[in-house]
Amino acid sequence: YNVGSIFRSADCFGAEKVYLIGTTPSPVDRWGRTDIGPQKEIAKTALGAEKTVAWEYAEDTMAVIKKLKKECFHIVAIEQDDASIALRDFDTKVTARNIALVFGSEVGGLDKEILKKADTIIELPMQGEKESLNVSVCAGVVLYDFLGKI
Repeated sequence: YNVGSIFRSADCFGAEKVYLIGTTPSPVDRWGRTDIGPQKEIAKTALGAEKTVAWEYAEDTMAVIKKLKKECFHIVAIEQDDASIALRDFDTKVTARNIALVFGSEVGGLDKEILKKADTIIELPMQGEKESLNVSVCAGVVLYDFLGKI
């Protein structure tokens, strides 16, 4: 459901591409099916956005980051970290480059090596007792914020 929801938010806010990494399910399985298992759930929540937003599967996050850096993307990791800044404090206008947002798994977050390669680390300050949001909700909030700043 999270993957489908992220596709829907990506479509809504005009993201150019979604990279699906590692164990993240994709809208199409290796046999080209879209109507069973996780693919069916992605389609259910994405409401067709999995067909309108370009996507690519990759095994390794670091390889994608390396590729995007070569293409002059500003890599923004979304993670709670000592080096992170609050979402509200990040000015998208400080970079003339395209921005790539990197979200981690809900439980493990992003690996420290990924954080070292990021140009900026952003976190959503939490006001309540919970320490984090669901990854698809977090992606929606960040995409909404970035859209409003562009």
